[in-house]
Amino acid sequence: MGGYDIIGDIHGYATLLRQLLTELGYKRIDGVWSHPDRKVIFLGDFINRGPEIRETLLMVRLMVESGSALAILGNHEYAAILYHIKDDNGTFMSRHIAGNRTQIQKTLTVFKNFGEEWNDHLKWMRTLPFYLDLGAIRIAHAYWNEEEIAKLDGYLPKGRLKRKFIREMHEKCPDMAIIVYKLLKGLEFKCPKDLIIKCSKGLSRKVFTLNWWTNPMDKTFRQLYFGGKFILPDYSFPVELAPSYKPYPSIQPIVFFGHYCLPEGAAILQSNICCLDSCVDTTGKLSAYRWSGEKHLNPENLVVVG
Repeated sequence: MGGYDIIGDIHGYATLLRQLLTELGYKRIDGVWSHPDRKVIFLGDFINRGPEIRETLLMVRLMVESGSALAILGNHEYAAILYHIKDDNGTFMSRHIAGNRTQIQKTLTVFKNFGEEWNDHLKWMRTLPFYLDLGAIRIAHAYWNEEEIAKLDGYLPKGRLKRKFIREMHEKCPDMAIIVYKLLKGLEFKCPKDLIIKCSKGLSRKVFTLNWWTNPMDKTFRQLYFGGKFILPDYSFPVELAPSYKPYPSIQPIVFFGHYCLPEGAAILQSNICCLDSCVDTTGKLSAYRWSGEKHLNPENLVVVG
């Protein structure tokens, strides 16, 4: 096989996905996009936000089921799964409150008259993994930590995530659920009550994501925050308050991830760290990386459309 084309968060923009696949040399044959000697890897977050959610989900699923692509769960797919599962007390695991409903409302509206199709997609989503370790490259939605993933690997079932298993993980194995949330949403820093950090927008930020490949020693909040939503001040970061993690070494295999909605587009952040979420809903751009076996990332292999 010639290699993998890793594609960032699509969020219901099927037209852009078709443009990107065409740019990458894929062709639509019998309704399925494929390449003679390459495969796509989707980084999750296929649903919500965009105008073509149903078309996007079908495109991704057909490619995965035909063998022309691999895919992992994003936090949006997992939120949709939890939105439809009740805990032992009969309460939906993702409570049907305004914030949760707002995130998924567009998808629910699109599938309002296609309930059976939506339920079938939800079952399919539960067959997708949270991460992929392909040896030379690693695939996650937002975070990678080898030790934590090894723990999760020994706990997760093979095949579909059954509703019962998901309930039990969240209710009886919170340590595993925490690892899952890190994989899907990143490494979060929660400010203690007496620490007030205001961003460039003048808003107090109590929770934000840290970049997990940098040693926090002698760094500032601005240097350690990773995401595209705001800028933090250059205050020294209190390393004693940092969540426990080992920075991802540059000698380890390449990690591709999405999630962080980078307004400047996809970015190579370290010789083996690449974020491919180009914030499509805001920028109108969709990004991919063409990997063909190299051990160090090459900016020339980034492909962007839109």
